[in-house]
Amino acid sequence: MSTTLPPPLKLGKEPRAAKSARAIEILKRLGAAMPEAKIELDYTNPLELVVAVALSAQTTDKRVNMVTPDLFAKFKTAADYAAATPKQIEKYIKTVGLFRNKAKSLVKLGKALVEKHGGVVPGKRDELVELPGVGNKTAGVVTIHLGVEKAFPVDTHILRLSKRLGLSARSDPDDVEADLRKVVPEADWFMGHQLLIWHGRRCCDAQRPECHRCVVLDLCPRRGVKKVRAPSP
Repeated sequence: MSTTLPPPLKLGKEPRAAKSARAIEILKRLGAAMPEAKIELDYTNPLELVVAVALSAQTTDKRVNMVTPDLFAKFKTAADYAAATPKQIEKYIKTVGLFRNKAKSLVKLGKALVEKHGGVVPGKRDELVELPGVGNKTAGVVTIHLGVEKAFPVDTHILRLSKRLGLSARSDPDDVEADLRKVVPEADWFMGHQLLIWHGRRCCDAQRPECHRCVVLDLCPRRGVKKVRAPSP
């Protein structure tokens, strides 16, 4: 680890009130540094949103945005997905990870929406999570962007940052979300979700985080960090 960095923050047994105050300050600083933070998937309606989020699993948002224009132009409604075969969808998403499984899920998703919801994407998380190919994280992302329910869905970036920042020591995304809900005010869940993702993508890299330019370095115990990226000459 770079000798120019200050030592990691020592937390000890941090009271919840202190952890909450630290979490609020972390999000405040990240918000000041990245006021433009928002979902990076392109969509224009609820169906496109749920499809894009489902496709983004184990794939970058940039890659998803490359395939969805043609996909959305061809499949405009839930009925369109329901009437398609996986092979017909595969050719539109073949550069996306796990595209065969995702194509099958999109057909099943379309059928479930038509049969159970009249072709309309439900807004509630407990209804979304019952749809094929839609897990709890995806359901959470969809519902917060539809403005139906408040949630703090946890993706791989938030999972990693929650541990490094000492906000949760648990490894299950649902457990981590529960921990974050306890220390972050409900009003900040939506932007907190976006800010941690952006920080994970732009600074707190999985392998070599750029701690030298981190705006919350003094608030971070750097748990699990073994190597950091050196500053550019």
